[in-house]
Amino acid sequence: MGRDLMGYDVMVQDALRGMVRTALIRAASEGLPGEHHFFINFATGYPGVVMPDWLKASYPNDMIIVLQHQFWDLEADENGFSVTLQFNKMPQRLTVPYEAVISFADPSVQFGLRFQVEGYQPKDETGTATPPTLSDPRSGLPASSVTEPAASADEAKEEEPAAEDEGSAEVVNLDTFRKK
Repeated sequence: MGRDLMGYDVMVQDALRGMVRTALIRAASEGLPGEHHFFINFATGYPGVVMPDWLKASYPNDMIIVLQHQFWDLEADENGFSVTLQFNKMPQRLTVPYEAVISFADPSVQFGLRFQVEGYQPKDETGTATPPTLSDPRSGLPASSVTEPAASADEAKEEEPAAEDEGSAEVVNLDTFRKK
């Protein structure tokens, strides 16, 4: 088997980040339609992330924000998004480049994406690095609706959860198609 000199994995990540960009640009200009809402997990230490120091100290590794009812001044462009949220009853402005996004989910339609972020290693409550899982319990999404790269196609087949019902989301693991 040949080596992937084209960098298809990077191209796929960029294309999927484009979906996040489009969703946020649309939400910024039109608002969130119907019951749609977003859970966005991002690496707080990633270059370009702007947030208050005290908030970054509280979330030194990553943070999940919810864009549903109480968010203001959402702005999104080609490079990232900014939004005002309340923390401790105080409005705080956050700016996040798309490259810092670890996962994006819209639980109203059981849709979720997980990304590889350069330099980010998930950690548990004790600060110990943890391997990624096929579900994101913090987002409330079932494992079948969060896409995430697996170490190999064989592992992806072993870890793939059983279908919950006919209405559940189908996840396509792109590593399945990648030659190792």
